[in-house]
Amino acid sequence: MFSRKKLILIPAVLLILFGGIVMGRWGIQAVSAQSSYEDLRLFTEVMSMIKKNYVDDVKTKDLVTGAIKGMLSSLDPHSGYMTAEQFKEFQADTKGEFGGLGIQIAIKDSVVTVIAPIEDTPAYRAGLKAGDKIMKIAGESTKDMSIHDAVTRMRGPKGKPVTLSIFRDGWKETKDFTIVRDIIKIKSVKSKMIRDDVGYVKLTQFQETTASDLSKALAALHKSGMKSLVLDLRNNPGGLLNAAVEVTEQFLPAKKLVVFIKGRTGEKMEYFTEDEFKTYEQIPIVVLVNQGSASASEIVAGALKDWNRAVVLGVQTFGKGSVQSLVPLTDGSGLRLTTAKYYTPKGTSIQSVGITPDIVVKLEAKEGKESKEVTVVRERDLDRHLKNEKNEPSRNEKGEEKAVYEVDEKDDTQLLRAIDILKTWKVIEHLPKPAA
Repeated sequence: MFSRKKLILIPAVLLILFGGIVMGRWGIQAVSAQSSYEDLRLFTEVMSMIKKNYVDDVKTKDLVTGAIKGMLSSLDPHSGYMTAEQFKEFQADTKGEFGGLGIQIAIKDSVVTVIAPIEDTPAYRAGLKAGDKIMKIAGESTKDMSIHDAVTRMRGPKGKPVTLSIFRDGWKETKDFTIVRDIIKIKSVKSKMIRDDVGYVKLTQFQETTASDLSKALAALHKSGMKSLVLDLRNNPGGLLNAAVEVTEQFLPAKKLVVFIKGRTGEKMEYFTEDEFKTYEQIPIVVLVNQGSASASEIVAGALKDWNRAVVLGVQTFGKGSVQSLVPLTDGSGLRLTTAKYYTPKGTSIQSVGITPDIVVKLEAKEGKESKEVTVVRERDLDRHLKNEKNEPSRNEKGEEKAVYEVDEKDDTQLLRAIDILKTWKVIEHLPKPAA
């Protein structure tokens, strides 16, 4: 079994949508192909021409940095270059606390786009919605702006405002949202008892303490009489792979495969459950997912589904099935480079496709009830996304819903359906077994 300690995945929940990230320093290897040297000669020629003839003086470092950013931006949307400051912030974000607005963003149709605002954050309270296009940040156009540059501009000290110019489908023009930055503290586990003996746990992201916090929450629910569980992964954009594995192993026996990753060479790294956590192996579980369930969320849902350990209910997940290597560079900056895809225990790649629920239940707007319509954004909608090796539908074949709805808990048809399933589960369990 591959040691988990060698692989660390960075959360997708911050201001960017990520999958997994392998931490490590890589040696720089020479490219053997002669054509590559010819291309490097062309690069040097262009840089020399700019240095000699451009109207203003340009620093060589700025030209090289710009070229590196251009190289990474030509790859998939999760690869990128980070300055030393960005790289340091990126590593610190795994703690679940950071300064900013509290939104996940990605590049869709060459525009910085909101994937989802994080609950109970300044962006959420200001009314930003999934699908909103960020046209300007503090008056600066986001055209051709990278993810990390956009993040840097939205980050800042607590109490300092920043203005985002937003365009939303159905609007005739952009509107400005002035949002006051705050320290974003993400509580990754929320739990309560609902409907008699049904426990409810919502995981908002996968961070360093998520597995231990979940263990405490489950113990408290068990003490309160929990006999079945709703595990809510909706709008959870992912995070640490270690946390995903440790969460899953609380519901599976030891030595069960949770996920494996595979890179270009075909070499596999497998992650199994261990027996160090108390498991809830027998308790009936319904897992709730939606289009905002990504990365580590899809790992958990996929593993529990493949092992027939839980009923997965909701709508198709986001489809973030790639792994990024986080590579420190000599000047303190770093690369985020997509190097592998991850697969469910049955060997299914969910890249750009997602996890298909066992039971599809969409949130519907109730007649006469006020609800918030939200545009659906998935991995396959992002610019330059990696294709799935098996039967990825084309854009006009997706049949994707144009919008979903945010509703109050009392109108949450997905949650209500999950509770009904768990009640039925208990009834079926107590039916007399047929004679042998």
